[in-house]
Amino acid sequence: MTDTTTTTTSETARLDYLGATFDVRGLNVVVTGGGSGLGLRMSTALARAGAQVTLVDREADRLDAAQQQLAAQGIIVDTAAADITDADELDGVFAQIAARGGLHVVFANAGISAGIGPRLKSGRITAIDHERWGQVLDVNLTGTMNTIASAARHMTTGYGRIIATSSVGGIRADPLVGYAYAASKAGVVGIVRNAALELAPRNILVNAIAPGLFETNIRKANPIAQAMTADFEKVSALKRSGQLTELEGLAVFLASPASSFVTGAVISIDGGGALVGPNDVEA
Repeated sequence: MTDTTTTTTSETARLDYLGATFDVRGLNVVVTGGGSGLGLRMSTALARAGAQVTLVDREADRLDAAQQQLAAQGIIVDTAAADITDADELDGVFAQIAARGGLHVVFANAGISAGIGPRLKSGRITAIDHERWGQVLDVNLTGTMNTIASAARHMTTGYGRIIATSSVGGIRADPLVGYAYAASKAGVVGIVRNAALELAPRNILVNAIAPGLFETNIRKANPIAQAMTADFEKVSALKRSGQLTELEGLAVFLASPASSFVTGAVISIDGGGALVGPNDVEA
């Protein structure tokens, strides 16, 4: 006769250990750019793990669609419309969220694309669209700074995690990546490292993730981006794009007690893209 008591106890202990190590239950989590793409996927993972998640996005319609999509899966999230480039508006939203049980985790994820880089002549430094340059830096860099600042201001519980979305294009050269996007995502890394030093005494950990190519609905709907997929996949050691589900574990880890000794880090999630040389710039 097989003794199932030991097996059952061992399995219970294993699950208890994993649950405690990666426990995000009861944490108030904010994800900017949470209405779609990477932000929506990270939000979904954290809500499934038991966190109270608020999706923040500039587009109210996008938030409504995301909330309904998750509700159909039995996942309940809150939403708040805000423009991350408006520091006062964003700070007001954070204050309201913090008033509902404190603010514990913020993913500063919202961002926009700068278009193609110098691989194409239209993306070269001599052809910079200055209006687009300003828009991208305003959202990706200033907006991220606003988000981190508001997070730091309203994290007062003694538990704090701030995770900013940089990019593999912000930590190494790639002529497929537009100048404004590369500059803004490199700037995010600088903000994260300084903020990690400043906020460490308050036990607020600040880290960045640097995604490579991921398949999102926005990207799938862009014919130009789809035409460049093979080129982007060349700069992945795994020779493929990432699936959104592959973000989930990292999001939960960085929000959870498991990351308690990680701050100021830039964690690549790019299939080894940071290890592979970029595509050439054609003459």
